[in-house]
Amino acid sequence: MNQLDKHPKELEQELSCIAQRFRGFLPVVIDVETGGFIAATDALLEIAAVLIRLDKDGRVSPGETIRYHVKPFPGARLDPASLEVTGIDPFHPLRPALDESDAIRRVFKEVRREVKTQKCSRAILVGHNAFFDLQFLNAAVERANIKRNPFHPFSSFDTATLGGVAVGQTVLGRAVVAAGFDWDDNQAHSSAYDAERTALLFCEIVNRFKTIYEGRYTSTTPSDHRT
Repeated sequence: MNQLDKHPKELEQELSCIAQRFRGFLPVVIDVETGGFIAATDALLEIAAVLIRLDKDGRVSPGETIRYHVKPFPGARLDPASLEVTGIDPFHPLRPALDESDAIRRVFKEVRREVKTQKCSRAILVGHNAFFDLQFLNAAVERANIKRNPFHPFSSFDTATLGGVAVGQTVLGRAVVAAGFDWDDNQAHSSAYDAERTALLFCEIVNRFKTIYEGRYTSTTPSDHRT
């Protein structure tokens, strides 16, 4: 019996709560710090991932944070203006950086484990201006020749868009504050800090829409995972 032959109640029992909520996808917040704006040529310097959890009451919250400093790949471009903004010294002798391929594979290992645990079909990237992060992630995957990418290759949840709709702000710091959380400019442009603030913003917005979702969509069970 394939998935399409099963009764919706059978499918609902097989899927985790978070898989039901997001059509089989597992939201994972990703933030990258880079040496520029061009994914194909500019260095990936930091990557952080925050797992999203859903409790028995249907509310989402940030889970574990995974973060790595990354060595510039051979021949990578480093824009001085970008490095000034992030404050990253890619070649500092005390910087505990991994090769790009190693860092990405380690992140993916944890994400794949969570996808399996939560009985999801795959992960979907959550990011602030998510297209930027997804571009750099996909470029790193291609350079590393990684065949098992747990993330959807082109779909994402963008908290810049969600923030504009829910709290009237599209800049990350302003949206976070408008949503009721603290924001520290001194910690901004660290992949872990930005990812964790983005996760808080995403979860707050999803939770605000909980009653709307439950009122209209709780009887809907994903039968396919295309977007």
